[in-house]
Amino acid sequence: MKKIISMTILSLSSIVSAQADVVLIGAPTANTVSASEAKKIFLGKTSSDIVPFELDANNPTRNEFHSKITKKSASQLKAYWSKQVFTGKGNPPTTVSSASIMKSTIATTANAIGYIDEADLDDTVKVLLKP
Repeated sequence: MKKIISMTILSLSSIVSAQADVVLIGAPTANTVSASEAKKIFLGKTSSDIVPFELDANNPTRNEFHSKITKKSASQLKAYWSKQVFTGKGNPPTTVSSASIMKSTIATTANAIGYIDEADLDDTVKVLLKP
C-alpha cells in the first residue's frame, strides 16, 4: 500500500514539474504590465492602445494563462466574449495557432502583447509579466 501511494505521489510530482509557467510577452522595447492591467487588456476593459493576441482555444497554455490572469475557465471566457460581441461591447483578441507564430507576431506588431509557455522564450520577445 505504501508503495502505491509513493508511486502515485512521484508520478503526480513529475507531471507538475514537467509543466513550465506561462509568461506574458511583448516586443523587446515594451514596458512591463501588471496582472490587473493584463486582465483588463485581455477582457477588453481598457482603452489603451495595447493589442492582445491569444493562442488557440484548445492550447493548454491559453487555459493556464486565463486561470491565472482573468480567472476564467475556457467555457466562461467563451460565454464572456459571446456576450460582448452580441451586445456590441467588444471583440475577442486575435488568435494565433502556435507559440512560434505568437512570438513573431508580437515582435513585429506595434503595442502587441501575448503569452507563451516559458519554455518557448527566446530573445525576439521580452517577458512583461510572469504570473
